[in-house]
Amino acid sequence: MLSRAARPALRAGAAASSRAAAPAATFATLREIEGRLKSIRNIEKITKTMKIVASTKLNRAQRAMTESRSYGETSNKVYQSAETKPLEGEGKKKLVVVCSSDKGLCGGVHSGLARFIRRRAATEGDNFDLVILGEKAKAQLSRTHAKNIVLNFSGVGKDVPTFTEAQSIVDQIVQLQGDYSEVEILYNKFINATSYEPTIIEGFSEEAFANSPNFAAFEVEEGVLPNLREYTLANSLYWALAEGHACEISARRNAMDNASKNAGEMISKYQILFNRTRQAVITGELVEIITGATASADM
Repeated sequence: MLSRAARPALRAGAAASSRAAAPAATFATLREIEGRLKSIRNIEKITKTMKIVASTKLNRAQRAMTESRSYGETSNKVYQSAETKPLEGEGKKKLVVVCSSDKGLCGGVHSGLARFIRRRAATEGDNFDLVILGEKAKAQLSRTHAKNIVLNFSGVGKDVPTFTEAQSIVDQIVQLQGDYSEVEILYNKFINATSYEPTIIEGFSEEAFANSPNFAAFEVEEGVLPNLREYTLANSLYWALAEGHACEISARRNAMDNASKNAGEMISKYQILFNRTRQAVITGELVEIITGATASADM
């Protein structure tokens, strides 16, 4: 049995130990909140910087897109005037060129192209081969259409596309071993700064162009047909790459803008939580000091 004189001292020691444990947990919580605030502020700085960079690049990308349209639209007028149509026959496949890039953080630009291919395969069948430009679309389509991929290119989308880049890609495409009825170029069409949509540009084979109803009006020699087909395909691909690049830059700017706004909202919430927790810690310490002083006075 403890004496009456020792009991107050024991109670005071137990209270002191419990008081020592409580602030430690509270201070740890404060440190966690402060660490989260710091990390979110760093993320906000990064997203704001990326938004500024994307905004700067967007003007240049839109100028390149406008210039590339004259190439692609002029080439397509040849097929329209000749009334060219795809060849029909058993065993004829389509070759679909998917224009994406290697970069992310740009919303659903790349996933929209992959969904378009999957929807087409579900409705029309998968009687087509794929040429994929960029690692993003390749990573998504490899899960469902790996057997359809015959050629892919990496290192796409690092800068504004050029005709030389499109021509080098077409040089590899025309060397593919396959009897294709037509070539389709799938890209993101730039509608405005906030919207885009997957669109197809048709590129026909030499045989399809030669069998056009109005082919004779162009007076094209047969030996020139391969060069003409390769040149028009390069023009269309250049147009598609330039429009897709502008869509990607615009989508990245919008994504970084939304990310910065979300980070700002999270910072406000965590700052309020930090202030309330800190105030609770101060209030708790004041209560402990007053309680300890009262207990000492009673002893």
